[in-house]
Amino acid sequence: MSSATRVALVTGANKGIGFAIARDLCRQFSGDAVLTARDEARGRAAVQQLQAEGLSPRFHLLDINDLQSIRAVRDFLRKEYGGLDVLVNNAGIAFKSRVVNVSSVVSLRALKKCSPELQQKFRSEAITEEELVGLMNKFVEDTKKGVHRKEGWPDTAYGVTKIGVTVLSRIHARNLSEQRRSDKILLNACCPGWVRTDMAGPKASKSPEEGAETPVYLALLPSDADRPHGEFVMEKKVEQW
Repeated sequence: MSSATRVALVTGANKGIGFAIARDLCRQFSGDAVLTARDEARGRAAVQQLQAEGLSPRFHLLDINDLQSIRAVRDFLRKEYGGLDVLVNNAGIAFKSRVVNVSSVVSLRALKKCSPELQQKFRSEAITEEELVGLMNKFVEDTKKGVHRKEGWPDTAYGVTKIGVTVLSRIHARNLSEQRRSDKILLNACCPGWVRTDMAGPKASKSPEEGAETPVYLALLPSDADRPHGEFVMEKKVEQW
């Protein structure tokens, strides 16, 4: 494979929003789209489904909770393409020019239910990744002890995890601006909306295809774009964090 070929990689892409994103990138991205999944049989079945539609995705096994699996994908991308142009829904692999982390509007709602002190920390322009990890660990411990409300946390583990995704995206974007500005990498978090997936159920208002619109929009920002970057985006619009 020529290193001149551009490549987009989607994590968790064997079903739901991830699958719809992979389909759209197969159709719209001027390069190869790599569909990844942690279950090889399901991932290859998804690839076959897209191939039946006349599309040509590639497949690679990826479990984002397994460092060895992440490194295997990284090495594959370096060998086959020399890097990565678009990454949707994951972090930790180098050479990215567009990175989209799928968060949720629930992160905003959960943030507003945090104590003023926690809100200030999560909105800080100077918060570090280490400090964020410390806060996430504190939520887990406070919840185990049954004191999370007293400590200023909301009653939603899902919401707090999505706060983590959004804030981590802001941190990584800030680091990129400080350390790799010339690479013109744009990194954002987004909300796909309330989508009919296994988690949200059949009553959700959006189809997976509709849920893919904002992530794909961010993934395909033109080469001369300098924003959005480090933002939380919903319905293709930047929302105040």
